[in-house]
Amino acid sequence: MSAVAARVDADRPRRVVAAMSGGVDSSVAAALLLEQGFEVVGVTLHLAGGSSRCCSLADADDARRVADRLGIRFYVADYADRFREEVIDAFADAYLRGRTPIPCIPCNQRFKFHHLLERARALGASGVATGHYARVDADPATGRWRLRRAADAEKDQTYFLFNLTQDQLARAAFPLGELSKSAVRERARRLGLATADKPESQEICFVPDGDYAKRVEEMRPDALPGDGEIVDASGRVLGRHAGIHRFTVGQRRGLSLATSARLYVTHLDAARNRVEVGSKEALRARGAELEGVSWIAGAPPPAPVRARVRVRHRHEGADATVEPEARGCARVHFDAPVLAVSPGQAAVFEDGDQVLGGGWITGALR
Repeated sequence: MSAVAARVDADRPRRVVAAMSGGVDSSVAAALLLEQGFEVVGVTLHLAGGSSRCCSLADADDARRVADRLGIRFYVADYADRFREEVIDAFADAYLRGRTPIPCIPCNQRFKFHHLLERARALGASGVATGHYARVDADPATGRWRLRRAADAEKDQTYFLFNLTQDQLARAAFPLGELSKSAVRERARRLGLATADKPESQEICFVPDGDYAKRVEEMRPDALPGDGEIVDASGRVLGRHAGIHRFTVGQRRGLSLATSARLYVTHLDAARNRVEVGSKEALRARGAELEGVSWIAGAPPPAPVRARVRVRHRHEGADATVEPEARGCARVHFDAPVLAVSPGQAAVFEDGDQVLGGGWITGALR
């Protein structure tokens, strides 16, 4: 936590806003800041609500109980309208374009490290702390802020933070970066926090039952593509589907095809409302095309770089060359083919435990 203290300006109060989701991780993050001597202000962002175990008013009540236990000021900030505009609408539109979105990434970037940072400044705070499992420090050679993977590789969440800027990292604190999940829960129990044994929320907060297709249909009833063809790579029709928003690249279940072959979704053609299927071998990609590429250093490198590239959160990563292109784009060339490179997911570049940046997958190179 010494790096956190180093980022607090000497002429400003040692005040930090803790984003408190109502879970054990953010609760312990706030407690650790107090132990470091910071004045902590807890804020819960009311975003999606509903029956989710994340971002609801029930979670705000849990966060308030923790704040009372810790003896810190606490507020609830209502961003539900902005969240619908900036995250939920984009989620639905992406599925209708044949992509598989990750709403947690824009949620982090826009709400925890943009809107909440603005609120922190208004409260006279020097930055924002969250319960993410990640680390941030300054590069001794350049002085630039670095985003580094958490000590607990199983809980690492840097995949969801790849697009944070230098200014955002300069004002960010991740108190759990050196801890394991078990250590976090044990700390919460010792402190008597109400969230110590609260189950983790695994679902997307505005899709609490995990039925993404139903959520899209509720949001965009007039934009649904209707049923279409399921075809193989040659265009031969194998069956019908009830909408491309029900599929993602790499999917095997739910195809309802009368064939003994094991088939996977290999491509989604939104323009023709087609789902293309093929063998597992057909899922292998030699590279990926990216847009919206963000570099932690603040600018793209002047030449292609070697990196370990993850194409989804649980992907162990693959050795590759990342080739920056104009207009915030890039191409990734894998040393060996990678399975299920899915448009809409993020490709995150790493060098050891350091995150170099990442971008949004628009297509696979086969």
